[in-house]
Amino acid sequence: MVEDWRHFLLPYQQAVDELKIKLRGMRKQFQDLNQHAPIEFVTGRVKPVDSIKEKMVRRHIEEDRLEQDMQDIAGLRIMCQFVEDIYQVVDLLRKRSDMTILEERDYISSAKPSGYRSYHIVIEYPVQLVTGEKKLLAEIQVRTLAMNFWATIEHSLNYKYQGEFPKELSARLQRSAEAAFKLDNEMSEIREEIQEAQNLFSYGKSNAWTSQEHSDQEQQDDSGQK
Repeated sequence: MVEDWRHFLLPYQQAVDELKIKLRGMRKQFQDLNQHAPIEFVTGRVKPVDSIKEKMVRRHIEEDRLEQDMQDIAGLRIMCQFVEDIYQVVDLLRKRSDMTILEERDYISSAKPSGYRSYHIVIEYPVQLVTGEKKLLAEIQVRTLAMNFWATIEHSLNYKYQGEFPKELSARLQRSAEAAFKLDNEMSEIREEIQEAQNLFSYGKSNAWTSQEHSDQEQQDDSGQK
């Protein structure tokens, strides 16, 4: 039996914290190069103990096999603007030497029956502890903002219905998932125009900040002369 869950989960929290910094760092590198960043934002969490126990029962996972058989105790989500960004992020992760990809599941090109879409990657990630290196499993989900909105709503409803949705509600969820994916496809069609507009906006905002800084400096200089 796991006698101390806090101690058991501590390396997973370290993995989540480190991975969030590294993935967010990828976004900053694209911005520094004045390139479109395929990563919009990154979130992460360690699975709550109650959820771990519930999943162990549901998936018939023995406690002595927990670290090997439960892949999402450490979970990261990468949100992207466009579907194309998702596959760019996946390619970037494949090239990294600080993690090993063990499994990939593409629920974008092959959506789940519920309508759920996302790209799941299971990685092996080494954390450095005072007792030595420990390799952990973590799951990275890469999805668009529209996919994430739908998945968040569906996840909330799951708690109410325990996965047994009424027929009409299930049909509505499927239709809304298709509508969200249609939105993603429409945004991809005008991707270049969107990115050009965003670049112009960022450039204008940068100039506005620069102008304000110059104005503030001039006021300080004038005040000093008086």
